[in-house]
Amino acid sequence: MGGNHTRDEESLQDPMVRFQSYLHGGTSSLLSTLPTLIVFPVYKTVFRQQIHNTPVPQAVAQLYKEGPVKLYRGVAPPLLMRTLNGTLLFGLQDTLLRQLSLTSHSVISTSALPALAGFGAGIVEALVFTPFERVQNVLQNGCNDHHLPTMKSVLIRLKGQRLADGFYRGFLPITARNALGSCLYFGLKGPVCAVVAGEGLSPMAASFVSGTLTSMAISLTLYPLSVLVANMQAQVGAEVKGVLVCWRMLLKSRQWSVTLLYRGGSLVILRSCITWGITTALYDKTKTKKSMKPVITI
Repeated sequence: MGGNHTRDEESLQDPMVRFQSYLHGGTSSLLSTLPTLIVFPVYKTVFRQQIHNTPVPQAVAQLYKEGPVKLYRGVAPPLLMRTLNGTLLFGLQDTLLRQLSLTSHSVISTSALPALAGFGAGIVEALVFTPFERVQNVLQNGCNDHHLPTMKSVLIRLKGQRLADGFYRGFLPITARNALGSCLYFGLKGPVCAVVAGEGLSPMAASFVSGTLTSMAISLTLYPLSVLVANMQAQVGAEVKGVLVCWRMLLKSRQWSVTLLYRGGSLVILRSCITWGITTALYDKTKTKKSMKPVITI
């Protein structure tokens, strides 16, 4: 038993083992960019609902009127962010999990470590990717088409502002959303997968269903934060208001109605089912393959 324990600790400290988690996360997210590209019109429809508080037919009519050329305006940031996001999120969570496993001992329950590591990874994720989301939301807002027609013009405009007003507009709600979302995802993914696998599904199918169900629950729970972020980040040059003021303005514009606040939520479920289900299945499969390689001992 002592020899096994030593080998486990060596595995936790092996830089190559840690690097593989970043590689697997990036690979699985890269492979899932095709569904991201396919469902981008769905995402853009959701964005228009979040900004203009319009029903689906009206949001679709807006996009149809703008034409197919503008339909994919703003797709570059989420595609790039999707790949880098998976690399950082899965890799950093695994790194934090290994460090916590070595240092926490009996202070923190082992079952809580994945969620805690996910919380930390979500904070770093928000710090790195808030500028990407800011650029994406500005590009997707049809009101900016004339005075900010290209990504370069958006970058120049945001660069001329303070970080808190420019690239890091909406940082606090993004941090809350990403940290809580990552915490729930990594905390629930394993237990849900175990339950689903117990119903007789293959490991890859169980991972897909686990990722789908987990991301669906997270998306619905944290959807109001996404709506708040979209409304805070879509405009450039307008009067800058704090998070609480923006939240009150959002609720007022939605007539204090939960139904109107969740407008577009059904499409978020669809997007999450596709992207996170595939990402989870691919990540778990590549990680399992690597861990099943024979270890030669002397």
